[in-house]
Amino acid sequence: MSNNEEENDSLTLSPVWKSYLYQLQQEAPTAIAIPCYSNQDDANKPHYFDNEYHGSIANQETQKLLQKDGHFLVRESGRNRGHHTLSLKFNGELKHYRLYFDGQFFVGEKKFDLLLDLVNDGLITMHLEIKAGDYIHLMCRAANYEQSPYFTLNERKRRTLSLGRNRPALVQPISDDIHYDKAHVFRIQNFKGLHWCDFCGNFMWGIVAQGVRCEDCGLSAHRKCSEKIPADCCPDLKLLRGVFGVDLTTLNKAHGSTRIPFLVDMCVKEIERRGLCSEGIYRVSGLRDDVEALRVTFDRDGDKTDLGPSSWEDINVIAGVLKLYFRLLPIPLIAFQVYPLMMTAAKEPDENRRSQRIKDAVQLLPPAHYNSLKYLIFHLHRVAENKEKNKMSSLNLSTVWCPTLFPGPDLQEINSTGSIPDFHLEATCLDVMIRQPLLIFSSV
Repeated sequence: MSNNEEENDSLTLSPVWKSYLYQLQQEAPTAIAIPCYSNQDDANKPHYFDNEYHGSIANQETQKLLQKDGHFLVRESGRNRGHHTLSLKFNGELKHYRLYFDGQFFVGEKKFDLLLDLVNDGLITMHLEIKAGDYIHLMCRAANYEQSPYFTLNERKRRTLSLGRNRPALVQPISDDIHYDKAHVFRIQNFKGLHWCDFCGNFMWGIVAQGVRCEDCGLSAHRKCSEKIPADCCPDLKLLRGVFGVDLTTLNKAHGSTRIPFLVDMCVKEIERRGLCSEGIYRVSGLRDDVEALRVTFDRDGDKTDLGPSSWEDINVIAGVLKLYFRLLPIPLIAFQVYPLMMTAAKEPDENRRSQRIKDAVQLLPPAHYNSLKYLIFHLHRVAENKEKNKMSSLNLSTVWCPTLFPGPDLQEINSTGSIPDFHLEATCLDVMIRQPLLIFSSV
């Protein structure tokens, strides 16, 4: 790969999402209701409570019942009959909150259909406040709009729309006296699935009301972050938002399917149709502007996008878009929880045991990630079978792909040792998968 190609690829595939808060949410205690088995009169129990309701019990008894972090119960308030207290254990301490119900459960501003969701949301919030309070306090103030995911992923879209309206193209720094002509219309949003802030790039934690979304363009952000976003709303953007930068599991849920994303399927089929013998496939980069143009086309036209040679003569452009799609996933294809297992497996000196441990790790991936990885690996295996013509062996392919499929250097934010991913071990894992896909993805 030439220096120009390496620079082009680096610019195209620069990461925009931050995983720190997502991983902390995964570590938060899980809510577990402590059931009441006493023979209390059920007629006195409010209809909206289940067996987590313990009636009138003292603090001392509550302390005995709540043994572990995440345990919770509901009891009648001792000083205010008819009112209820949510008691839960967190960080080794007992905490009590006045609990309200008006058709939904609430303690503060957020309201929940299920009490279990309320407690889980509270545990997540308290866990993040303890582990990352300073980080959360600074993340919005430290974010830069021109380097935000929203600006990065939608620069070409906004430029095209702006020129279409005789508006100034939003490709210059904010300080260059750009005049924005429409404010965003933000509303509190209950996001289904996993979402990241389009301003600071950080995970939007919690179960409900995780942030705000613009009704006109779909921009999503933390409430604090939304206060710093300039009035540059382009309503047409909601028609152009596509699959890039969307979590795989969330995308599958939205489409009601466990299939691989249509973009992956289309790109792989086109590359196998006319690129298997192309020298340096996946190593040689397509022109950055062409890759960006094809990305915008996918966002606009979806599965109607034409990938034929009459539209995209250079097969490396299609290969570049496929790599870009995986590079922009908020949760990498090799998900965070599986990554350490992969690195341990790669260190196994015995090849048979190494393959088995990699297979065991792959089985732990979320279904959406597993299915897409399986599809991609079998494709890369077919590419490697043509190495005499395309000069891309399994080892070459694994070296090119590992920075795209594994968690990137952003792990430094959460790794107490300050270490960065070992690309040699990552390449070893991918090489094993590409050489032995039938073994790695067999169900036996």
